[in-house]
Amino acid sequence: MTALVAGTFDTKGDELRYVAGLIRAAGVTVRTVDLGTSGTGRADVAAAEVAACHPTGAPVLGLDDRGTAVGAMAAAFESYVRAQGDITGIIGAGGSGGTALVAPAMRALPVGVPKVLVSTVASGNVAPYVGPSDIAMIYSVTDVQGLNRISRRVLGNAAHALAGMILNARSIPAGDDKPAVGLTMFGVTTTCVSHVAGALTGYDPLVFHATGTGGQSMEKLVESGLISAVIDLTTTEIADMLVGGVFPATGDRMGAVIRSGVPYVGSVGALDMVNFGARDTVPDRFGERLFHVHNPQVTLMRTTAAENRQFGEWIGARLNEMTGPVRFLLPEGGVSAIDAPGQVFHDPKADAALFAALESVVRQTADRRLIRVPHNLDTVEFANAALAQFREITRCPE
Repeated sequence: MTALVAGTFDTKGDELRYVAGLIRAAGVTVRTVDLGTSGTGRADVAAAEVAACHPTGAPVLGLDDRGTAVGAMAAAFESYVRAQGDITGIIGAGGSGGTALVAPAMRALPVGVPKVLVSTVASGNVAPYVGPSDIAMIYSVTDVQGLNRISRRVLGNAAHALAGMILNARSIPAGDDKPAVGLTMFGVTTTCVSHVAGALTGYDPLVFHATGTGGQSMEKLVESGLISAVIDLTTTEIADMLVGGVFPATGDRMGAVIRSGVPYVGSVGALDMVNFGARDTVPDRFGERLFHVHNPQVTLMRTTAAENRQFGEWIGARLNEMTGPVRFLLPEGGVSAIDAPGQVFHDPKADAALFAALESVVRQTADRRLIRVPHNLDTVEFANAALAQFREITRCPE
């Protein structure tokens, strides 16, 4: 068991050594790692050793521009961590710069490896630091600058939390040996996805909320080899990415599936909407569009036929890059619960533009097929159609 205690030992040495001492006292082997860009900190692993791991060999230490130096050291530390084979946990502490130094390396570690980050920015928007990973961020309350009655308690709690995670890891049930399947879901696709998940008796279904980070989390697990197949029925994050909503995918959406070749069943769930916050936060340029207030914090905007063509072309190009078996289903009865006849977002012309774009772009083969289904996506009937295709491409029995 080896825990990394990482940070700028040239400026936060006392605080980081305090953390390291508590973890050692708990019975965990510790390796301290200096990430200070001055290269003068005292640690088991010197900053120069980390800097030498920069993936391009770019200079890291002694740079005049602090932002450039922090970015370079963060990239070097991520490479250093990826090369280690004995890390059972990692902890860091610092301000915004120290947080930026440690977080990318934490995100590079597999989900399940304990990660604790004490930070002055942990009470704000931590999405840029945590991303799709399982980093536990703890607000430092006072600055990470000196040991006092507050910092000792906060840093001590963090140190003991990491030690406890590492020492008790074996007591956490590993679960059965069923292969894991990743599924994407949104409120307006819940009926369908819940039915699919419940029917996957031979698998361990992992359901991800399609809020941008949810899709990234699923793909991180695919990339890590922890998900063996994907049922991606809710691709709404792509609409937010291309139109400008608050739950966007990244440009690498579906990239893990492309690179891994895992079996893939997908659809166009909730591509009838772009997500915004409260109604008064919607950008003025969308003033004349059709909206539906999902709740006081979430406003949905109906997508247009032109936008749907764009979605279809983007998804179709990604499907063409997939090398594993692919089945992509087109729900002729609507792409979400509120795109059904009589519902607020029902728009057959917009859906038709989406389907036509996919059918014009996707190069269909025996292993890559588009399948029209005469049901609304958020129904048991559509769920059963998706299950049938999943069983076919995975040779899964009923």
